[in-house]
Amino acid sequence: MSLGNAISAALSGLRATQTGVGLIADNIANADTPGYVRKSVIQTTTAAGSGGGVRVVGVQRELDIFVQRQLRAELSGASYADKISSYYGRIEQVYGRPGGINALDTLFNNFTNSLQALVTSPESVSGRTQVLNEAAVLAQHLNAMSADIQALRSEAEFAIAGSVQRVNEILTQIEEISNRIIGANQASAEIASLHDTRDTLIAELATLVDIQTVDAADGQIAIFTTSGVSLFDRKAARLEFDGRDNLNALAFWDSDPTKRNVGTITLTSPNGYQVDLVADKSLRSGTIAAHLEMRDKTLVEAQAQLDEIAHSLALALSNRTVAGTPVSGPPDGFSLDLTQLLSGNTITLTYTDNVAGQQQRVTIVRVDDAGALPLGDNFTPDPNDTVIGVDFSGGMAAVVTALNTALSSTGLVFSNPAGNTLSVVDDGVPDLWDVDGFDASITTSTFNSGDPSIPFFVDGGTSTLYTNFVVADGMQKTGFAARIALNAQLRDDPARLVEYAAGTPAGDPTRPNYLEQQLSAAIRFFSPASGVGTTAGPYSGSIVDFIRQSISMQGANAEGASRLKEGQDIVLNALQTRYNERASVNVDTEMANLLVLQTAYGANARVLATVKEMLEALMQI
Repeated sequence: MSLGNAISAALSGLRATQTGVGLIADNIANADTPGYVRKSVIQTTTAAGSGGGVRVVGVQRELDIFVQRQLRAELSGASYADKISSYYGRIEQVYGRPGGINALDTLFNNFTNSLQALVTSPESVSGRTQVLNEAAVLAQHLNAMSADIQALRSEAEFAIAGSVQRVNEILTQIEEISNRIIGANQASAEIASLHDTRDTLIAELATLVDIQTVDAADGQIAIFTTSGVSLFDRKAARLEFDGRDNLNALAFWDSDPTKRNVGTITLTSPNGYQVDLVADKSLRSGTIAAHLEMRDKTLVEAQAQLDEIAHSLALALSNRTVAGTPVSGPPDGFSLDLTQLLSGNTITLTYTDNVAGQQQRVTIVRVDDAGALPLGDNFTPDPNDTVIGVDFSGGMAAVVTALNTALSSTGLVFSNPAGNTLSVVDDGVPDLWDVDGFDASITTSTFNSGDPSIPFFVDGGTSTLYTNFVVADGMQKTGFAARIALNAQLRDDPARLVEYAAGTPAGDPTRPNYLEQQLSAAIRFFSPASGVGTTAGPYSGSIVDFIRQSISMQGANAEGASRLKEGQDIVLNALQTRYNERASVNVDTEMANLLVLQTAYGANARVLATVKEMLEALMQI
């Protein structure tokens, strides 16, 4: 090797060593910097014709790409589980623990216990006052619980808005960094640092939205949701969220913008293509998906549970059953006086199809707003009935026509013999159709009707009777827990807790006993919209049974969400450890590498010194 070649080789070694030392210094300096990935020099040998030596061709980041992709996926899952667990824990606090001093079941039991005490001493003024006090506390607690649930929904709405804004900021920053990567020296340490910054942003994005990435050969990256919607491909997409303030029980998401009264997320791609990410169900994990699930499903179900409890409380105490009067036949049937039937009240018709050998049940609902029709079978929780909504605003003739049309496939015939009387009879043919029952559930509107039922609770939001009426905008039941209130007329005259007819003795236990039994013992179906039970098998039991079931369900949900979070954290931590084993900086290792470079630097320096000595000797010759 000539002296010139020796100098060239030694200088190339010094330059490579200098670059390596600089990287080690950066590694050590950033050992505790979040997102920093350990870097090393990529070297190659030069051809002997050029004198030989070594050349730095790039800087590489020491990380496992496969583990990194897994880590991003688990970041989404862990963020989702963390938010879900947090919300469920707060819902559990709203409901209280079974038997807790402020738990819903405790307040309900206080109410029923006060009624039991009134049964034994109906004439007791203090006993009557205690019943009304406990009822008012229960109603107010339902109001407060409903307010808490809607506050959580509003919080989720606000959080979605903030997360969407942050997603846009991240995508904009990723676009800026990607443009810098294109214009930078691909072999420089600057490129590696830009990749670090971009990866940190992508990791944060993964906590908000479930993503997958595709790397390109030129250092670029494409980012998609796991459902396949492009968020970034050389240019960033833009997300928009049209959020609402202060959600209430009537605020629901709907794909129809005219019916939707909560925010939705719209993605606009760089070429102008738009997609509703909520309608498209494109967000499946991450913080935003958790907030959406809470806002549109979990908290809606929680509100439905409270509304179902308030609904059952009101109707259990206020509705009475009026049995139909048999019609002499043939044809056989029944008639009902519907003078006191109110909007939302129901008529139950049972009949037997003798040919099929099956008994059928039909629930006829009084509706005064034609815009609410037709009603679905889910108006009632009973899985075995058929619901027919009938507009009563057109009078009895229109009611008869509507029912004969709706049940034209049967042999039953409806008629209006006089006034507000509705009659139904069979076809008069033996062994074909038989009417088995015809009765109505009517809301009692007065205190001395002669029936122990009583308008105990009213709709405080409208100061009207609660009948569960339905209009084009929805059912009275929706959000009723926020409005249920003790009837002011009852509060002002506690004697009405006993006096169910003119001249009722002060010590008559009939009404208190009826009210207590309706709350504690009467069995009813509860709507599966509450999340308790299913459409095919709705939950049935007493009101107190349903309350306990609801509290237990929320507790179980909180426990399950907590365990899911713990499991996700374990997986995430394990992947983070695997990732850090290669990507993080170990100062001891860097110091050892520094010693190696120092040795190499000394060797190259010694070659230059030797060449210098040889040149000096030659010059002397």
